Amino acid sequence: MICLKVELFIFHHPMASQGFLNKIAGFSTIAIHAGQDPEKWNSAAVVPPIVTSTTFKQPAPAEHTGFEYGRSGNPTRNTLEECLAALDGGKHALAFASGLGATTTIVSLLNSGDHIVSCDDVYGGTNRLFRKVSERLGVETTFTDFTNIECVRKAIKENTKMIWIETPTNPMLKIIDIAAVSVVAKERGDIIVVVDNTFLTPYLQRPLDFGADIVVYSLTKYMNGHSDVIMGAAVVADDALEQRLRFLQNAMGVVPSPVDCYFVNRSLKTLALRMEQHQKSSYVIAKWLENHPNVTEVLHPGLPSHPQYKIAQKQMTGHSGVFSFKHNGDLQESRKFLSSLKLFILAESLGGYESLAELPSVMTHASVPEEQRTQLGITHSLIRLSVGLEDTEDLINDLDQAFKAAF
Repeated sequence: MICLKVELFIFHHPMASQGFLNKIAGFSTIAIHAGQDPEKWNSAAVVPPIVTSTTFKQPAPAEHTGFEYGRSGNPTRNTLEECLAALDGGKHALAFASGLGATTTIVSLLNSGDHIVSCDDVYGGTNRLFRKVSERLGVETTFTDFTNIECVRKAIKENTKMIWIETPTNPMLKIIDIAAVSVVAKERGDIIVVVDNTFLTPYLQRPLDFGADIVVYSLTKYMNGHSDVIMGAAVVADDALEQRLRFLQNAMGVVPSPVDCYFVNRSLKTLALRMEQHQKSSYVIAKWLENHPNVTEVLHPGLPSHPQYKIAQKQMTGHSGVFSFKHNGDLQESRKFLSSLKLFILAESLGGYESLAELPSVMTHASVPEEQRTQLGITHSLIRLSVGLEDTEDLINDLDQAFKAAF
C-alpha cells in the first residue's frame, strides 16, 4: 500500500497577503492519491473502478473478505471515503445519499429529550429538518446568533447534546468562530460540535483543526462541482464517534450509489483548481458590486467590510464563489433582475462550474418561518450568487445589463 506523507510548509498565496491562513501544501496531491492505490485492485487499475455489485461472495458462512452487502460497504464508496477523510485531516469519512441524509444521520446520534443549539442562519433544509422532523421525534432545537459567543453559552441547557455550526452561514454569510464555540462546548464535555463546511470545502477551511467533532458536507455542491450528483458526507477524527455513525449509516440505509461515488471521487481531483478560480472570480465580482449605485451591501467574507472579516482570516484560507448582496429595490426589482440574467442561471443550489443566482426569500429559504427570515435579514432584496468558472468579465457584464433592466 502506498503511504502518503505530506510535509506542511508555508508558501505565498494571493489570499495570504490579505491576512488569511496560508494554503495547506500538498492538497492536490492528497486529492489525487489518497485512497487511490492501484494495488487495491487485482487489475492494478490507476482509476478506481465502479463496483456495482450489491452482494459479495463469502469463503465460508459469516466470514466475508471485507465486503458482504452493498449497503454495509462498497469498494468504490470506501475509496471516496478514504479520500474525503484525508482532505479534511480526519481519520474517517462516511458518504451518504444526500447532504440532508448526512444531517439526518448525525442528528440520529441523539435521543428523544436531547437538545440541539443551532446557529440561526442555516440552510433552509436544515432549519426545516430540525423544526418539522427532529422536534416531532423529541429532539428540540434552539436557534441563536452564533456571532455572539454569549448567545451560544446562554442557549446551552442541561440536555444539550449537539451544537450545529454553519460557517459561512446560508444565505447571510455570517462567519462563526469555530474554535470559540468548541471551547464553550468542551466546558460541558458531552456536547458534539458539528460544522457544515459545504460553502468552503476542506480546501478553504478545515473545522477539525479548530475543535469540531464532525464536519458535514453536501457533496452535491463544490466537492462534486458539476451539478450532476446528489450526495453528502461526514468526516470525523474520533474512532468511537465513527463507529456510532457507521452503525447508523448501515442501519438507516442512507447510502449513495457506487456510480455517484465514482463521480465525486473524480471531481475531487480538480477541487483545488476549481476553488481557486471560484475564489478569484467571486472576489472581483464582489468588489465590483460594492461600487454599484443600486447595491446597498455585499456579504462576502473576503471583503474587509464584512463584519466577521477578522474571524474569517483566522480560520479560512480564503472564500469560495457563493455570496449574497442587497439592493435598494424590493421583490419587483429582484424578479426583474433575476429574469434578465443571461449567463447566471436562475436556479437553486451552488458550487457547480456554471454561475447561478437565486432569491432566498422565495426559493431556498421559503420554508423558514417569515418572522425568522425577517429577523435574519432575508428580505426580497437579498440575492445570492454562486459564481462559476466562466470568464469573470462576462459575468460582470451580465450583472450590469440585468441591473439596467431592473432599475
